[in-house]
Parts: sequence; structure tokens; C-alpha cells
Amino acid sequence: QVRLVESGGGSVQAGGSLRLSCAASGYTYSWNCMGWFRQAPGKERGWVAAIYSGGGGTPYYADSLKGRFTISQGNAKITMYLQMNSLKPEDTGLYYCAAGLGPPCSTGSWGYSDWGQGTQVTVSS
Repeated sequence: QVRLVESGGGSVQAGGSLRLSCAASGYTYSWNCMGWFRQAPGKERGWVAAIYSGGGGTPYYADSLKGRFTISQGNAKITMYLQMNSLKPEDTGLYYCAAGLGPPCSTGSWGYSDWGQGTQVTVSS
């Protein structure tokens, strides 16, 4: 009965900020990694960030984000956040929360067994 639910998406102008949340429930005992992915129209789903709870909460980020995004996790891996600053139009897409066994925390979708349904982020010029 694993469940992940994203929230916090919306529309914002370029340069603005959004904070995404992921609430996890069910059998989270085996999870060591939680991450964020995004998918823009006509493009493959790509990795955004991950956090390794089994390694002391070590964060990992896609190089293209240039430090604009920050991943964090709440108590007992129940809640995960993605703070997105200095948003650009190319950040537009459907953002997914995901969880997997790890380690290591994969940068590919194949490394995550459980997924949310996504939350839309739209950044306008």
C-alpha cells in the first residue's frame, strides 16, 4: 500500500520560486532513496535530484540546475521537499516524486520502484 502524493505545483513567472512537497505513506521501510524527476512535452523523463536517507541525508542534483534547486526530507522519510528558485521557462514540466531501495541513489527512472502521479510546474517568460 505504498503511496506518494506530490503537491505545490503551479504557474510562476521566470525568476520566481516554488516549493514542491511529496507525502509518502504505506510501506516505506525499505526505502533508502527518494528523488524528483520531471518531464517536459516531447522529452524523456529526466532526473532532477535525490536524497540518500540511508547515508545521512546526502543530497544529489542534476548539474544543469546550477544550484537553483534544493532537496530536503522531513521526519522518518515521510515528507520530501524540492525548493525551486530562479525558475526558468525550460523548467516547465510535470514533476514526479519517486522512491527506491538504493543504494546508490540512481539518476535513472529504473532505480525507483514507487512513483507519485506528478504535479505540473509552468514557468512563463
